[in-house]
Amino acid sequence: MPDPAVPIDSIVALLQTLVRTPSRAGIDAPAPVVRRMQDWLDARGLAFRRLRGADGEILGLYAEVAGSRPDGPWTVLDATLDTAGFGDAATWTGASATDPRIADGWLHGRGSADSKGGAALFAHLLQDFGRERDRFAGRLGVLFDLDEHSGRFGGARAFFDQPHDGAPPPRPDGVLIGYPGIERIVTGGRGFLRARLGVHGIAAHSGATRQRGLNAITRAAALVQALEAAPLPGTDPAFGLAPRLTLTGIEAGDGGYSQVPDLCELRVDLRLTPDFADAQARDWMRHTVDGLDAAWAGGAATTIEWTAGWPAYRVPDSNPMVAALREASRAELGHALPTGVAGPSNIGNYLHGLGVPALCGFGLRGENIHAADERIALDSIGPVYRIYRDALRRLQRAAPAA
Repeated sequence: MPDPAVPIDSIVALLQTLVRTPSRAGIDAPAPVVRRMQDWLDARGLAFRRLRGADGEILGLYAEVAGSRPDGPWTVLDATLDTAGFGDAATWTGASATDPRIADGWLHGRGSADSKGGAALFAHLLQDFGRERDRFAGRLGVLFDLDEHSGRFGGARAFFDQPHDGAPPPRPDGVLIGYPGIERIVTGGRGFLRARLGVHGIAAHSGATRQRGLNAITRAAALVQALEAAPLPGTDPAFGLAPRLTLTGIEAGDGGYSQVPDLCELRVDLRLTPDFADAQARDWMRHTVDGLDAAWAGGAATTIEWTAGWPAYRVPDSNPMVAALREASRAELGHALPTGVAGPSNIGNYLHGLGVPALCGFGLRGENIHAADERIALDSIGPVYRIYRDALRRLQRAAPAA
């Protein structure tokens, strides 16, 4: 029997409205999808404030309800309203990526899982708690941010980096991010560090017989092999994942055929763990590059241009947010959900750097995220909603009157 206390039909209706509104990061204007959420909040009397970037562009909304003791715990729910790109339109089964069709128990459409489904669910949780202000302590906020899939996290930064009403930038007691996934509670993520390697050669005519030069591409190919063969630390037992290196780009030559290239640039992505942090990763890279350079006669030393990222992080299972979600999942599912960390970095890494604990994954069951026919399972809405509602009630439980 459906739970009448879970507004599934209304959640689905809001999600369909959001999916119909294209909001690809860096492609579509953010204002239309923000307007859809504004209209929904306005119709229910839920106050909000707009978040804007330095250029005035709207990058999200923040809404909040306060309980009987506003000085109690402050919890923020966060879900992004922007999405990945559509990809090849011909690979989608439905009419388009913004067609929120329902078939065989699934709701399809770009962003349905990542993370407009979370936004629709969180909006209704805010409405629920707005009706029972006398039953909880503290403050419950919902952040609907954009500019997340670009990696810039502009919406989150517009909230967490900016003072408001003369107060310093906000630092809630904890943030729950509505990324999809019902099988576990994601309590952290690997960090990252990126580098652009300049592998040098000696230019020459490709048809010359005496001055053959030194081919930077050949030298770079050897460096690629050395990097992929160099051992990295294994799985960090306390963290749950191992570091990883990925070659993500190569550029060389001037587009012609008659010149031996004297520069080849490689782009490298390093995923970090607590045991393989920024300093260790830089030392590992420098050692591997120097070893390769020593094996080649001629040509300048390989240069490394670093792009700093974020450290890995993991919120301990003893954190109140983790404990509340695990207790709520035990009550709903008959067992406490396991915890783990994510391979990709995310807004949680950014918040960790601000000293704000953030869980970066528990939500609707989704499939084909960032691919064609992205979708969420409709039968996951009820359990996920009840687990979040129960967990928030545990976190925000009002203290008895003195």
